Amino acid sequence: MELTIEKIEAYIEDIKLASLEAGAAIMEIYNQDDRGIEHKSDESPLTKADLAANKILCDMLKKISPEIPIISEENENLSYMDRAGWEYCWVVDPLDGTKEFIKRNGEFTTNVALVRGDESVAGVIYAPALEEMYWGIMGRGAYSDIGGITTKLQVNTFNKSDKSLKLVCSRSHLNDATKEIVSQYNEPELVASGSSLKFMIIAKGEAHVYPRMAPTMEWDTCAAQAILEEAGGVVLQADIAEPVVYNKENLLNPSFIAMGNQID
Repeated sequence: MELTIEKIEAYIEDIKLASLEAGAAIMEIYNQDDRGIEHKSDESPLTKADLAANKILCDMLKKISPEIPIISEENENLSYMDRAGWEYCWVVDPLDGTKEFIKRNGEFTTNVALVRGDESVAGVIYAPALEEMYWGIMGRGAYSDIGGITTKLQVNTFNKSDKSLKLVCSRSHLNDATKEIVSQYNEPELVASGSSLKFMIIAKGEAHVYPRMAPTMEWDTCAAQAILEEAGGVVLQADIAEPVVYNKENLLNPSFIAMGNQID
């Protein structure tokens, strides 16, 4: 099976609509006193919004592409033995930034990506509290829709030695390894953000580098990587400087550095 660009574009339009629907469901729960907060076996939080958004997004994907399997944070995912031969798959995080959702700071997203082999080739990110939509398709560019205005995304070009570069750091993961990366820059300005919006800040040209030296899963980064790469950026494994890949045996990501167009 080989998907045409036109077919992928049609999928992305459907996903954008489903993301709006999932976002509406998330916001309905966001504004309730009881958001059904639980904790999974790894102590990560889970809310009614995660489950509601997951159902909307996965039901839509099964409808438009029943032949393409789904990896989702909130699904029981198959073993690598079953996944290894997949030509395509969807990677879904129905509510990225659940901690931000619980804090009610608005910095959470829905993430849906299309993977071909081990490469993220298309992605949609929607931030329902901010009403910001982002999408990208390999070879077709990356875009945002903010306030009804569609904008083509383009990263900044910079030298690592430039003074006052903006580094995006997680609010809750500024560990020693991250501090070591930060120390390599010339008086950087730190920019805090939650969820996959950290990548989108770089894709919009509003920051330069996002070092992540703490655990993430494939669904946290897959859609964002497709969008950032189409905006001219990269998401590189920290130890080998090769792109982060997907549908791995272990769905845990390596440490990585996402950045715009660094030319030195």
